[in-house]
Formats: sequence, structure tokens, C-alpha cells
Amino acid sequence: MASFTCHCPCSQYSPALSRDGPGLGSFSQGRRSAAFKQLPLQAGKVQPPARLSLSCHASSKGSPQAEQEENSSVMHRREAIAMGLAAMLSTAVSSMAANADSAGATDLVQAEPTTATAVQVDEINAYSYLYSTAAATDPAPIQLKWVESRKPERYSSAAPLAPDARQRIVSERIDFKNNVVVSVSVGPPNFTLLKSTETTDWDAKDVAQSVLADKSTSRLTTGQRVAEISILNSHTEEKDGTRYWYYEYLTQKSPTVTQKGLDVYRHSVAVTAEREGYLYSLNASTLDSSWEKFSPALKQTVSSFQMLPVTDEYVPPYKDPWRFW
Repeated sequence: MASFTCHCPCSQYSPALSRDGPGLGSFSQGRRSAAFKQLPLQAGKVQPPARLSLSCHASSKGSPQAEQEENSSVMHRREAIAMGLAAMLSTAVSSMAANADSAGATDLVQAEPTTATAVQVDEINAYSYLYSTAAATDPAPIQLKWVESRKPERYSSAAPLAPDARQRIVSERIDFKNNVVVSVSVGPPNFTLLKSTETTDWDAKDVAQSVLADKSTSRLTTGQRVAEISILNSHTEEKDGTRYWYYEYLTQKSPTVTQKGLDVYRHSVAVTAEREGYLYSLNASTLDSSWEKFSPALKQTVSSFQMLPVTDEYVPPYKDPWRFW
């Protein structure tokens, strides 16, 4: 609490102002609503300034000179109060702006490995990525026991993600205990959402919407499918001449054994690259309630994804669409 007091032998004034600090607190996380709000920002509390003491030296009470000096003292005190309030407001606004800038620049890429990793190389579809064998958590790492639920296979025989079979899973691995999934899907671009045929004109958020709309299993229009998903962050990078679109998003899911009720969300981070007219997307996800524990490992997987030079084993998605083996 900041207090402003006039200390003089003749003064009858009590403390002129007492004001609590602005108490900005923390914004509540709004990821639990069906509207899928954006990532929350946090603003720390701003500490009020130290106690400010003002002194005036009045002469004997009752004389004209004393009244004039008292009036002058009151005016100086009011000016000091106004300056103090202005400083408090400026500090609060600056703190909020700084926190907003840092929270808005969420990093989707984990550059350095945080735990032991293994490598997945798919020569049929010509890509590779690293996946963590443990999540770096306190007090001890959580071991990830992966099951390769879908071994790498050609696009024509891969499992479709939606009734129209545009997006298909060409490989997938799951940790059932921790509900962590890493999968790679392939499919053509959705030009309802991508307005240009030039990949250099594509925005990361538009690419994300194109991929996610074709992954939805709901029998809805494209616009309704997009509305089911909240894209939290996105950006574009170019590595070794290949453009990669990174994005992070939330989707609402059905209740699970470990998390019951209707308030169940999956938190995902993904990357997409284009080759020969098809989009190759790696998606790493877990329950939103477990995101803090597993996000470094999942971001590391997404960061490591890369398209490989084709070999004799490579099968382009458009080859032999009738073949199911």
C-alpha cells in the first residue's frame, strides 16, 4: 500500500491517499471453452511504489502567511499524488505489454534434444524424424514405451482419416499409457482454403486449416470442420531448400479412461511440407492436461522432421492408386 503523509507540527491533515497496487493478477486460461480461445497470456503483479513522505514547514497557525503556506503545501501534495499514480499506471501498462509480447512469440521448435531419442526413417514416403524415448520431467524422466501401430506404407494402402479419404496415415506410433501419439499423414492440398497454387504464397495458418479440415471425421462442411479446431500458433521456415509450415492447435475429444467428462482436449504440434503436389504432415499430440510434461519431447519430434531425397524404395502418392498392398 502506498501512503502519502504531510508531516508538520501544525498540520491537521491525515494521510491524503491510500491505494492498493493495481493487482493485475493472472489471466485465466481459456482453453476449456468450446470457442477455443487463444493461448493465455500471463501478467505478473506490479508492486506498488515505496512509501512517499512529503514534509511542509508552516509557520504559526492562523496568520495569512500560514494559510498561504498550507494552501501551497496542499497543491504540492496533490501534484505528488498525481505523479505517483501516473508512475504506477505506466509501470502496469509496460509490464502487461512486455508479457504479452513474450507470450505471443510461442516457440514451436525444440532445437536441442532434451532426452534420449530414436530415429524413424520411412523410405517408402521419403521422410525421417526423431522421437524421444523419455520425457524430461521432475523428479525423474517418464519413460515412453512406443508401439508402432502403423508401419510405414504407401499412400494408396494407408488408412484414411476422413470419409473422403483425402488425408491418410502412412505411419503412426503410440504410447498408450501416457496417451501420446506421433503420426505422419499424406494428402492433397485443400484449395478451398489455400487460395493460391504457389507454395511460396501459402501462410502457415492456411496450410494448417487445409490439413486439419481434411483430417476431420465429422460429416460437416469444410467451414464447420475448421471451426472445430483452435489454431494457437503458426509460422513458416525454410530448411535445405524445403519450406516447412509449423502450427500448434487444440481439438475437443471424447472422454478417456484417465480423463472423464466432456471437457477433454488434445493438444497438438505439427509440421507440414509439400512434394509433388501432396502435403506430408507430422502430428505429435497428447491430452491437454499432460501438455506441460510432454511438450518439449513433442516439439523436438516436430523440429526434427525432414523430407529425404527419394530412393528406389520411394512410392509417390499418385502411383497405382488402385493398389492396396
